[in-house]
Amino acid sequence: MNLTDRIVVITGGAGGIGSALARRFAAEGAAAVVVADLDAAGARAAAEGVGPVAHAVQLDVTDEEQVRALVADTERRYGRIDLFCANAGVTSGGGMEVDDAGWDRAWRVNVLSHVYAARAVLPAMLARGGGYLLHTCSAAGVLTSVGDAPYATTKHAAVGFAEWLSITYRDQGVRISALCPQGVDTPMLADGLAAGHLGARVIAASGAVLTADQVADSVVAGLAEERFLILPHPEVAAYARRRVEDPDGWQSGLRKLVRRLRS
Repeated sequence: MNLTDRIVVITGGAGGIGSALARRFAAEGAAAVVVADLDAAGARAAAEGVGPVAHAVQLDVTDEEQVRALVADTERRYGRIDLFCANAGVTSGGGMEVDDAGWDRAWRVNVLSHVYAARAVLPAMLARGGGYLLHTCSAAGVLTSVGDAPYATTKHAAVGFAEWLSITYRDQGVRISALCPQGVDTPMLADGLAAGHLGARVIAASGAVLTADQVADSVVAGLAEERFLILPHPEVAAYARRRVEDPDGWQSGLRKLVRRLRS
């Protein structure tokens, strides 16, 4: 995908990876960038940082009617959506003890929001034989997330859904990419570290923490090549191979890392 003159929607766009994508897409020549976020003030600030091509919208990605309204309004305003980035995500920092409300929140934000976006944007994309979905799924979706059971589980589901979409609709002209970064210097990671979450500590200990702008660079390259898996951290591919080829060894290594961090 060439981003010049494209109409782009980004959920979770108020900060972190979302706002970095908005800035980079505008720099690549996007005609319009819709920055959507539950944080209305944050979305406005991010849009102002992008410039005149950006438009801010308050959005609860767990409300399907709001997602449908966002898509319909964008299509009325700009005529189409070329690229929809389902980027919103949440962590919990807990394991099985996370209550049902926490599990439900992770499921609705990390998985169902992607389903709602696809339901809303795919009909028009399929009708014109083209379009692109970018789902932010995290390396947790191809590896795991130590210390965060809801995040690991729902991110695996997010990758699975993206893969299903790609298999089902690519031959009809719609491209799908799953963005799977590992550690990124965002408020999500900072908040996890401040709260002492084990998963955030594992990421920090790995030493492989990228900036959100570096992730945006990888996204632009991945979209240009229309790759399904966009891995800003190339080592994630090696980890994934080891995980498949030697699952016991892979898990043993992670347990050793956890013991070291807890000692």
